[in-house]
Amino acid sequence: MKIFVCIKQVPDSTRVDIDPETMTLKRGGVDSKINPFDLFALETAVRLKEAHQGSICSISMGPPQTEAAIRETFMLGVDEGVLLSDRNFAGADVLATSYALSQGILSLGLPDIIICGRQTTDGDTGQVGPEIAEFLNVPHVAYVRNIVSSDDKGMVLEMDMPETIELVRVNYPFLMTVEKGIFQPRLPSFKLKMATRDKPVKRLTLTDLPDSRPERYGLKGSPTQVIRIFPPENSTSHEIWQDGAEQLSEKIYNKLCELKFL
Repeated sequence: MKIFVCIKQVPDSTRVDIDPETMTLKRGGVDSKINPFDLFALETAVRLKEAHQGSICSISMGPPQTEAAIRETFMLGVDEGVLLSDRNFAGADVLATSYALSQGILSLGLPDIIICGRQTTDGDTGQVGPEIAEFLNVPHVAYVRNIVSSDDKGMVLEMDMPETIELVRVNYPFLMTVEKGIFQPRLPSFKLKMATRDKPVKRLTLTDLPDSRPERYGLKGSPTQVIRIFPPENSTSHEIWQDGAEQLSEKIYNKLCELKFL
């Protein structure tokens, strides 16, 4: 079984700089980490690898520093790593990002399963996984919370929908996005870190992809435009109230209404 896991390196802080021209995050020189939702995708892949004696490739798109996140996946049980990195990919929205990743996957050969996290903590759209599947013309299953069964042709997956739990039978190759509750992610292995410290990470640029037209990638290939983006403001102000229970409950209610929480 051949498994690909799509990961993303995200800022490890809410204090980030914004490029005023492109309205995108400045990722260079910022402390980063693997997107937390992707850790559940990685754990799912490793468990499938152990059960079916497969191989795992982690793939990501980003600046050169993203290689650190891919190397971290080696410590979790991933066998290979691929980084799509090219100035032509910069400033991509979810559609251009999905297209680049789909082209990267095609250049490597379509696997049996592609696994993504539910969403990322910086973009929060949850669209990249399904869009990759559409570009690859393979079925996809979202919000997977359990793998019920598997055989040589496919799997039965449990989807956590808003009001129902659904069982879906899907054949290989397919893509799935997984929920946080599917498995508990393992800690990185120091033994694997030492064993893979010299393992190369394959780099792909625009010219390595089946479709190398620059207008399909980055800002040029992004149909959506961000009007304004800004980091959240931190507020440390506080008030101390002392009164009776009835008076305090009324003050709290009024304050929540003032802050538009109610």
